[in-house]
Amino acid sequence: MTKIILRLKRVSILSILLLALLNITAKAQQVISLQQAVDSTLKNNLTIKQARLTESLAAEDYSQAKFNQLPSLNVSPQASYNFGRSPNLTTYSYSSQSFLYLTAQASLAVTIYQGGQLRNQIVQNKLLLDVDKGATAKVKNDLLLNVVTDYLVILTDQDLVTAAQQQVALAKITLDRAQRNFEAGNQTRADLAQAQAQVSTADLNLTNAQNQVDLAVLILKQYMEMNPSTQIKVQKPDISKLTDIRTIYDATEVIKTAFMVNPDIKLAELQQQTYAQAIKIAKGNYYPTVSLFAGVGTNYSNQNTQQVVGTTSVTQQIGTVNVQGTPTPVTTSLTEPVYGPYTTFSQLGNNFNQSIGISVQIPIFNRFLARTSVRKAKLNYEYAQLSSELAKNTLSKTIIQAVLDLQAAEKSYQSSLQTFNSNKEALNITKQRYDAGLVNTLDYNTALTNYNKSQNDMIEAQYQVIFRSKVIDYYVGNPIVL
Repeated sequence: MTKIILRLKRVSILSILLLALLNITAKAQQVISLQQAVDSTLKNNLTIKQARLTESLAAEDYSQAKFNQLPSLNVSPQASYNFGRSPNLTTYSYSSQSFLYLTAQASLAVTIYQGGQLRNQIVQNKLLLDVDKGATAKVKNDLLLNVVTDYLVILTDQDLVTAAQQQVALAKITLDRAQRNFEAGNQTRADLAQAQAQVSTADLNLTNAQNQVDLAVLILKQYMEMNPSTQIKVQKPDISKLTDIRTIYDATEVIKTAFMVNPDIKLAELQQQTYAQAIKIAKGNYYPTVSLFAGVGTNYSNQNTQQVVGTTSVTQQIGTVNVQGTPTPVTTSLTEPVYGPYTTFSQLGNNFNQSIGISVQIPIFNRFLARTSVRKAKLNYEYAQLSSELAKNTLSKTIIQAVLDLQAAEKSYQSSLQTFNSNKEALNITKQRYDAGLVNTLDYNTALTNYNKSQNDMIEAQYQVIFRSKVIDYYVGNPIVL
């Protein structure tokens, strides 16, 4: 008896722990609404982050294009130790002595005219920045549509799971009744086997439906860059309250609006403008380049240790004359330099030099590089024009198809709703007759199968109407909400 009590205590403790664990898991499960899924995707998705980095790179190129108008300043110090017979660049004479030579140059240059290339490059880089911004917007829009699509898939599959669970419960009730009738001798083994097969089929449908939900939830987590092990629950809106679903659209009006707001069209038009600007840049190669320059420099050599610090007058004999038979020296006064120590700073100051000037580079013949670049720029512009037209044509076809799909989805939903209501009524009547023994198991299972299929079709058709309507909202730039 004591052992039994201990076992019961253990079972109770395990039950309590299990319930606590289930409660913690339930609390830890995040409930995700459509807006939260969209916000999380826009914040965390790696594809969007890559697009933003590309946009930042384009912003740096745009800034650099503006900086290219500024002067360039360079300083070039140089030190060398020379030995052997080499020119002394300070004394401009050859020497076999070893010496240290220092030189420093500073240069300033600014481009005055370059065929308009600097200005046109700024305009083009600004357009390229706008292109990358448009590409980022396109990535966001595409992901937004993907998130909404997957969210609706999850809602659809969850309803299909609920329907499958109801079908399993109904099939088990039927099996229980068939088992009792078989034991009472009112039904055959074949009837019982058919009821068992109906339960197996319902269980398989439930498993498949749950797998579809799990897969769609995993895809949503990937869009949000969420840990796959994180438990989430998708918030289900009240579909019955979505009575404002618009199903009638004029395709022409939708296309006109989409051309003004769709990122694909904006991106194609911006790329076309970019290539048009590239033609102007290429034509700048035909024109001369005019630049202003200025420079300063100095040098030092350790061979120049002495410098002239002054002069002195000296008397020097230049010959003799015979005066009355006596040799008399002839002298003259000469001025000779007086040398003193030549310091480093004195030498650098004395060798200081400056220059200023203007340079013109006139293209005469550059192996047709300028002409080729202009021709390629024009071809790229024509290609961009075709790409823009293709983008508009593709969008027009997609919108027309979307409008037709919405109309077809609405008709399909109305038809499936009527079929579901008819099969539901038929199942109720067949069940009453089956309970009264007026119809056999095959007829009842047929009615049950028809009901199950029509229920699934109706659920899918209902969400298809919502999804197709939201697709039109996406193309015209309306916010997608449930």
